[in-house]
Amino acid sequence: MSNLFQAAGMGRDAPRPLADRLRPQKLSDVVGQDHIVGEAGVLTRMLAAGRIPSIILWGPPGTGKTTIARLLAGETGLAFEQISAIFTGVADLKKVFEQARIRREQGRGTLLFVDEIHRFNKSQQDSFLPVVEDGTIILVGATTENPSFELNGALLSRSQVLVLNRLDAAAMNALIGRAELFERRPLPVDDAARAALIAMADGDGRYFLNLVEEVFAAVPEGAAPLTPETLATTVQKRLPLYDKAADGHYNLISALHKSVRGSDPDAALYYLARMLVAGEDPLFIARRLVRMAYEDVGLADPEAAHQALAAKETYDFLGSPEGELALAQAAVYIATAPKSNALYTAYKAASQRARETGSLAPPKIILNAPTKLMKQQEYGAGYKYDHDQPEAFSGQNYFPDGMGRESYYAPVERGFEREVRKRLEYWAKLRKERG
Repeated sequence: MSNLFQAAGMGRDAPRPLADRLRPQKLSDVVGQDHIVGEAGVLTRMLAAGRIPSIILWGPPGTGKTTIARLLAGETGLAFEQISAIFTGVADLKKVFEQARIRREQGRGTLLFVDEIHRFNKSQQDSFLPVVEDGTIILVGATTENPSFELNGALLSRSQVLVLNRLDAAAMNALIGRAELFERRPLPVDDAARAALIAMADGDGRYFLNLVEEVFAAVPEGAAPLTPETLATTVQKRLPLYDKAADGHYNLISALHKSVRGSDPDAALYYLARMLVAGEDPLFIARRLVRMAYEDVGLADPEAAHQALAAKETYDFLGSPEGELALAQAAVYIATAPKSNALYTAYKAASQRARETGSLAPPKIILNAPTKLMKQQEYGAGYKYDHDQPEAFSGQNYFPDGMGRESYYAPVERGFEREVRKRLEYWAKLRKERG
């Protein structure tokens, strides 16, 4: 049996993964997070001031959340306790809190690191409040999800949220430098393969070092360096980090929407492709494209809505991957269409006035009078049939008598709305002339 464990790399003296062996020994060694651990970083200033509050570390996987928590405990002399919200229940929390109280009575504080803290439910999160407030523990929670949505407001108000960035190329190159020093030889890849390897990691430093370790193991010293083509056969590329129920989903659809609104078809295509490659539901994208057509283009180009709806119908008919081209066409059409949110803002203003004015009745001139009593009440009296008026326009007031005429829709001087604006201005002139 022991031979089987050794064969699987699980022997007592089995080497640790490269990512673990290169784990930073002090906060300033953490790469890619200078805004937190650099000379002017938030944590650096906190340590200099001698005051560490409870902290929520929010960032993608492999950006140093666990490492920062462990090093913070070491630099403050606090006892380090680590738990995972996935495997910890209320009874386990009570034990951890009790041990922290005993340490406190003995004159030593506790830094409790909670991985994936967003997985705790409301009552579990509430259990942290008293021990955080009385200083029994310094809480450091790690989450890949937006704390605003996943953590209780009471817990958030007692913590400082620090946002960790996905590692950029400079940070990844720094990790390569450390790995090369450890291995005592250059990473056996050419420049193009180096860039491809960095792209594969998608900002995850831990995963990146695993890839680097695979490359070192696969290419003996003195062998030809890997090219992008040979690299692809050496390491397995994972799918982009994306969760359709989490931040990646909302961030990318927001990026797509704002790229379309900003009339940038290239950026719109990029984010559309990002979502489709990551496995987003194409019909969700189609629905959002329809929304963009009405919200950001409107009557400046009514064809935008037709294009979006046609893309949805086309995708329904063809499916993937053929139907994805229809979504791309709709995204580019809407991005390059003249923009106007006049209809969107007009509807919002009208909705607000509808809530404010309550149950004001329409003027009697535009009410039907199907009964004798309603005719006696002068329903419909004085109404002018517009088709029988000069210019097919009567100019009568259709707002409630107690409200007066108001204006919500102000078309812009772009696209088809330029023509609509001319019509409204002409009718306003006739209305004024006819009193």
